[in-house]
Amino acid sequence: MDIRPLSNNGAHCVVEVVGLDPDMLKDAEIRQRLYDLWVWNGVVVFRGLSGADVQLEISRICGDLQQHPVRESWVDGHPDLINLRYTPEDGSVYEVDGKLVGAYLPWHSDLVYVDKINHGGVLRPVEPAREGGATGFIDQIASYDRLPARLRERIESLDVIYKMNFFSEQARFGPRPTRRVRAGNSILRPMQRQHEYPRVLHPMVYTQTETGRKVLNVSPWFAVGIQGMENADGDALLEEVIGYCTDESYAYFHQWKADDMVLWDNWRVLHCATGVDPDSRRWMQRTTILGDYALGRVEGASAKMDESLAISI
Repeated sequence: MDIRPLSNNGAHCVVEVVGLDPDMLKDAEIRQRLYDLWVWNGVVVFRGLSGADVQLEISRICGDLQQHPVRESWVDGHPDLINLRYTPEDGSVYEVDGKLVGAYLPWHSDLVYVDKINHGGVLRPVEPAREGGATGFIDQIASYDRLPARLRERIESLDVIYKMNFFSEQARFGPRPTRRVRAGNSILRPMQRQHEYPRVLHPMVYTQTETGRKVLNVSPWFAVGIQGMENADGDALLEEVIGYCTDESYAYFHQWKADDMVLWDNWRVLHCATGVDPDSRRWMQRTTILGDYALGRVEGASAKMDESLAISI
């Protein structure tokens, strides 16, 4: 097994694992080594691996798995896997930078619009797009380190307010589409229940338990403001911080091959989907690694949300 860093436009949170035989996953020392890579680096790219069983086993190294609440997305025979599919017949299409793209997702953390955020996931292509379809990752420990001291001091004890809205062209902050041309069923169905999702709060900064490093804990998509600062000054502060979160000169964009798998830490790495040609096809499968960093809460309430609301986008 060969482990080496990947670098793309200054990204340093990504390591590549080559030559891992699935039988090696039975070895406790190998499993611990892979777990430590995940914790320290945030993104681990596996080359030369295929199959749902291997994807599930790599995921379980990092924790128990969470079944997606929408049963229609389950993979037959593997309820711990979900399908993420785009077809010309069904899928969201947006205008982004003057170009129409399908399956586009702006920078975000999964489940940040609920109070309990899953710890990570493993993504695997079943049918990669012919062109495009890259997944981007930005390490938010490195983003925090890039903040000037004045911003670190201002945001240390602040919380961001999030609200579920899968129509990404309506996002208030960060890079977003110009307009929505079509929304796929995977978005339209949960949007019919948008009123069931209360606003939630997550701290702008938290400390990674295992290493003591600070994380810039801000997801541009789904953010609606800063608690206690829902005004022009608060919005300007949040937009400035998001500029550091989404600086793509520090992003790693993974170009998918058929035998790739990517494991990432959802608590400290933002990700995005750059999209595909609207006439193309893209079929991915993903696990959801259970977890709760126990810092999120429903606005104005101490109770936890109903986990059935957790649609993982």
